[in-house]
Amino acid sequence: MKQQDMTTAGTGWPRAGLELGLGLAGVALSGGGLSAVVGLPVMALLAALGVQAALSALLWLHWPDRGRSLGPANHVTLGRAALVSLLAGAVLVPSWAQQQAWLLAGIAGTALLLDGVDGWVARRWRCASAFGARFDMELDAFLMLVLCMHLLSMGKAGPWVLAIGLMRYGFVLAMRRWPWLDAPLPDSRRRKLVCVWQVASLLLCLLPLVGPTLATGLLALALGLLAGSFALDVRWLYRSGASLRVAGP
Repeated sequence: MKQQDMTTAGTGWPRAGLELGLGLAGVALSGGGLSAVVGLPVMALLAALGVQAALSALLWLHWPDRGRSLGPANHVTLGRAALVSLLAGAVLVPSWAQQQAWLLAGIAGTALLLDGVDGWVARRWRCASAFGARFDMELDAFLMLVLCMHLLSMGKAGPWVLAIGLMRYGFVLAMRRWPWLDAPLPDSRRRKLVCVWQVASLLLCLLPLVGPTLATGLLALALGLLAGSFALDVRWLYRSGASLRVAGP
């Protein structure tokens, strides 16, 4: 996600709403297919629909012009959101998730691959925007939290693994106490690589071939890298905020 150059619908048509509705329908169809083929419990399907509906509501509230299309790059991210919603719904049925670990890893892997596709689409069609970048980032954070919850329920790691998924949300809460944390950060290849490493590590640890001992090592490394990356960003923000305070009136 990244979007700017959007196509428009006819006057008065809430095109963005229609597209968000299609995303919800996609979860219903794919979840129904999983129910028929691999026995996805109804509870998990309903939860997935609830998650997708909540994500759609947030996008609807923050999209600046509901008569405009979300655009091609955000369409890809909306597809990723449908996959993440299915993974989130499966958290409620840990016994089923344990049996279908390979399937969950495949869904998570597809979501990870699409994370690179939406950026390519944004560049190809020149539709990058702050809205799309934020959509992409928050979906990545939610995906990591969902995967952490699966690993905890599977016994691959202890409750500490949730720190990987909750670190982004802790950072957002800290902004209320220290507003200087809310300043924009410069683009960072290091930050992007660490994010990919987190998701890749979580995805790998989902596989039945990876036992708790190996998973603990991989996840501890992932947590250390993530904490270090956040620390570097916080230091940069602090120094930047301090320099602005000194230079200000």
